[in-house]
Amino acid sequence: MGLSTIKTPGVYINEVNAFSNSVVQVATAIPAFIGYTPQASYNGQSYLNKPFKITSFVDFQEIFCYPASTSGVSPKQYSPQYYLVAQKTQPRQGDYIVINNTYYSILPDANTIYYLYNSIQFFFNNGGAEAYIVSVGTYGPSSNTPLKTGAQIVNPNVTLTDLQHGLTLLKNEQEPTMYICPEATLLSPADNALLMQSMLAQCGQMQTAISIFDIVGGNDPDPLLFMNDIVTFRQNTGSIALNYGAAYYPFIGTNIMQPQDIDFTNLFGGDVKQLAPILNPPSNPNAAAAAILQNILAGNKAGTLANNNALLTASRDYANIMQQVLNLVNMLPASGAIAGVITTVDSTRGVWEAPANISIAGAASLPIKLSDDEQAGLNIDAASGKSINAIRFFNGMGILIWGARTLDGNSQDWRYLSVRRTMIMIEQTCKLTAQAYVFQPNDKNTWMAVQASISNFLTNLWKQGGLQGASAADAFSVACGLGATMTADDILNGFMNVTVKVAVAHPAEFIVITFQQAMATS
Repeated sequence: MGLSTIKTPGVYINEVNAFSNSVVQVATAIPAFIGYTPQASYNGQSYLNKPFKITSFVDFQEIFCYPASTSGVSPKQYSPQYYLVAQKTQPRQGDYIVINNTYYSILPDANTIYYLYNSIQFFFNNGGAEAYIVSVGTYGPSSNTPLKTGAQIVNPNVTLTDLQHGLTLLKNEQEPTMYICPEATLLSPADNALLMQSMLAQCGQMQTAISIFDIVGGNDPDPLLFMNDIVTFRQNTGSIALNYGAAYYPFIGTNIMQPQDIDFTNLFGGDVKQLAPILNPPSNPNAAAAAILQNILAGNKAGTLANNNALLTASRDYANIMQQVLNLVNMLPASGAIAGVITTVDSTRGVWEAPANISIAGAASLPIKLSDDEQAGLNIDAASGKSINAIRFFNGMGILIWGARTLDGNSQDWRYLSVRRTMIMIEQTCKLTAQAYVFQPNDKNTWMAVQASISNFLTNLWKQGGLQGASAADAFSVACGLGATMTADDILNGFMNVTVKVAVAHPAEFIVITFQQAMATS
């Protein structure tokens, strides 16, 4: 109540705020997934190219997955196609199987390979919570032809234009803190390079998110020449905003999809005629398998599940084929799981903790087991500084994330992912705090209020272990005022400058234990 409004004699109470505004820390682990979904509609409304926030896998299924049929049967949400191609000799690359002394390469129809659906499951299996989905399209038509032996999978239905448009839509969303595009590895190398550079540039511009990258070739690395894929990746990521990106290698063999998710309709485009000479060859006839295949062709009413189970029982070769195909389908980019792990670490320990030395739920195998020497070339690169975080297997511990660096590996400031993400959190929290004072008088009272609000927030962060220092004064400093951060000219021009210095905790990446022999003493 102002004094000028008091006109009647009496006693008046005027309450004065004793405390500065509270500061609420911004969310730190909300990924935005960009890619292709089975469908994108709900109650007649399209959700294509509309960033939509989900809080569970059930939410994702409601909007972006095929609905159950009227009979209650759930359709396949992801149905890749694979072909068995006979080879004259043992294939040097790719997966293969030996049946009746004949080598068969197991090759996908590249047009049917997608990663987003399984990556979302991988994310939630590893502790994921909230996420944005940007569906840029649904599945495209198959080619009905197998991939060439040894060729990298490039899906022509996955386009740079679609994915870049989905990325651009996120410019209007301030909440996502991670950009993830699992299907980027299905682009051609040139298009993959352009997309990664666009993601980094947008992260650097918005300063609210990081990009998590997978590496082309990580699904089936050559044991001797895998570093060629790393070199290509480093060349393709450019040089802009590298501290806003992190890469993980290799892909991960998972158990996301189960045996009941794959059947004979996933072979040869569903043409069971092509299975007959493999399962029932003249040199090794299998009458039971032949009869089942004949019944399927005749349109028996047993159903796909029953026919598939019958084939699994009748033919060991068929069971081996389906296991191999299942292994291929379950080989996924790591980015979805990494986002889930980051979410778990942030919620249980804090954004300042490195998301590393942690096991991955649902990880069953790796396409390559890296050694210490091999990881050395990934972790540190003197020329480009683009560090690659390795995913490794350790006896007795399983499959662990064994790296915590950004792509700016040579920077003392932004080398570590936890430091970059902590600074994003601090910057955005302070930004939102200061917004409350926009258009307030640029005077000492406002300066002190801003300084107190930010100092209180940083003190709490220091108490939680997010900042290092024996005391709060050692951990951070906040300055705001005339002669300290502003000149008289700044005030006349409407500028209020706040300077914040923080000592962010860095991970102990290299622990050195020194041993020395000593003489025995009496």
